[in-house]
Amino acid sequence: MENKLFNINHDFLWGASTAANQVEGAWNVDGKGPSVMDSLSTVPGSSHRVEEDDITKDAYFSSHHASKFYENYQEDIRLMGEMGLKAYRMSIAWTRIFPKGIEEEPNEAGLAFYDKVFDELKKYGIEPIVTISHYESPWYLAKRGGWTNREMIEHYLKYCEVLFKRYKNKVTYWMTFNEINCALNQFGIRSALGTSFKMNSPENNEQTRFQALHHQFVASAQAVRLAKKINPHFKVGCMIATMISYPLTCHPLDVWANYQNEQMKNMFCSDVMVRGYYPNYAKKYMRDHGIELDIEAYDLAIMRQGTVDFYACSYYQTICISGQAEGTHLGQGKANGNLISDFGVKNPYLKESEWGWQIDSLGFRYMLNQIYDRYQIPIMIVENGLGAVDELTDDHKIHDNYRIAYLKEHVKELIHAIEDGVEVIGYMPWSAIDLIALSTGNIRKRYGFIYVDVDDQGKGSYQRFPKDSYYWYKQVIATNGSEI
Repeated sequence: MENKLFNINHDFLWGASTAANQVEGAWNVDGKGPSVMDSLSTVPGSSHRVEEDDITKDAYFSSHHASKFYENYQEDIRLMGEMGLKAYRMSIAWTRIFPKGIEEEPNEAGLAFYDKVFDELKKYGIEPIVTISHYESPWYLAKRGGWTNREMIEHYLKYCEVLFKRYKNKVTYWMTFNEINCALNQFGIRSALGTSFKMNSPENNEQTRFQALHHQFVASAQAVRLAKKINPHFKVGCMIATMISYPLTCHPLDVWANYQNEQMKNMFCSDVMVRGYYPNYAKKYMRDHGIELDIEAYDLAIMRQGTVDFYACSYYQTICISGQAEGTHLGQGKANGNLISDFGVKNPYLKESEWGWQIDSLGFRYMLNQIYDRYQIPIMIVENGLGAVDELTDDHKIHDNYRIAYLKEHVKELIHAIEDGVEVIGYMPWSAIDLIALSTGNIRKRYGFIYVDVDDQGKGSYQRFPKDSYYWYKQVIATNGSEI
């Protein structure tokens, strides 16, 4: 496809993404402490990870090695540079900087590692886009309640201040929390809210989750204010897991159920972080569900003063919502997908990925327009991609035409959204290199442009091999989206 209608700004951030806990490994190297994700053991072939209280037990913890980016960052960044990336969305492992989260002084070895990463990125002209907290809360703090404990705000801000001062001249774009709206899902109690509570524990209830999320809202707003004080040129954003949904039918019950779903699942957190206050629909939801927030005197003022500069998001698929008899009256089953399978219904008009995730490239354009109409601030897509089983051939090739097809259709709709007038400033697919999955810890479901030779048991050479999609995306970037 040649994009003859529209020229994307040459400052557009074509990039790719990863997260520290899914690529770095080296979980206890150079002073790093354990994080909440280091406490999840991996069961090969399983669709979930096991919550452990003993990180040293005889079990396989895939995050402890992950893709070994910590050892191979120079090679990985070189490959990113050769692909032509203009941006790399990454995260910093909190426990590399404060191993327990309570220390008075940061761990210099951890800070030095990210200095080297940022310097290497600069060598190739790649802009770092940094997530401050990407499911990486210190395990020590998790055992004290994580974000359910208000003292977490103080520990987080100390961590932010160190990052902002240390990398004042190396990083411009920051995101305070990864997919912050996932804190309201049951499974987010450990990862998103950084607690040691198990998913089926009595503490895992809406009251707990909303209170913990309030603490994150306050922490994010204070971090924005702190960032601007340290460097007025910093840009700080929220990061939302977009859970775009459609009414299953035009029945008014479906339309209303979908509207309410969109409010609480998709808009609530960004409404607070972009606009600076709790919307009325959220207040009503909390009243109706008996949720009473403990809000301290200056919390609401802080939230108003610390609104974000840009909206970052992940986008993988859409779902349908029904308000009628469990939503299966048309014979549609439950939807599979990133974060949404608990409440979604399949769309009969969409095809599915190998993992049953429905593919909706036009929904991408719809989402971008919807968000920009609501907020009128720049948008950055920091996750979008297709998970699939990739086959490494004898001559070390990976022919992933299925991934190219998925990304191609989404890039087309991205360009259409920009033509619509949406201010999109960056596109960073998931993921730059193969990495372990958040929910399972396995790697057989691959997303990367670069293949990592390792299996679900951590066996392999860990060699890197560019996939066909790597060369396709390289051409997209080189032509600034004019050849897709």
